[in-house]
Amino acid sequence: MELKKVSVKEKLVEDLKKAMKAREQLRLETIRMLITAIKNKEIEIGKELDDQLTGEVTAKAVKQRHEAAIQYRNAERHDLADKEEAEAVLLSEYMPEQLNSDVLRDFARQAIGESRAESIKDIGKVMKVLMPKVKGRADGGTVKKIVKELLS
Repeated sequence: MELKKVSVKEKLVEDLKKAMKAREQLRLETIRMLITAIKNKEIEIGKELDDQLTGEVTAKAVKQRHEAAIQYRNAERHDLADKEEAEAVLLSEYMPEQLNSDVLRDFARQAIGESRAESIKDIGKVMKVLMPKVKGRADGGTVKKIVKELLS
């Protein structure tokens, strides 16, 4: 008997029901927001999202929460910053497993070879090859830092 892997969207719906029953307001609002973002993306591209694209939408939402938290902290609104950070933690549960720096370095070396990059000036070529392979599983800033390091 083969176990069917539960998709991220199915897990979201399950967790939404659990949050409703448990009356966990923050989790409920956060999951609803993510489901809406996923549906909006599906409408935008005209097809149902697979787990990879769902992961990309989730990663974007997590990044937005972190950026908002920083803005709120700068504005001395710690209550709102805490809420954004809590949402980011909840959302990260639905992200694909993040690649560690060793794996990212391997991908970066491969991309450098594929793009025939020779110096730091070629970082754009490398990123163009590399980002589609790691999208949703690694932060763009971290990827760029590793590529820069390898090209210098």
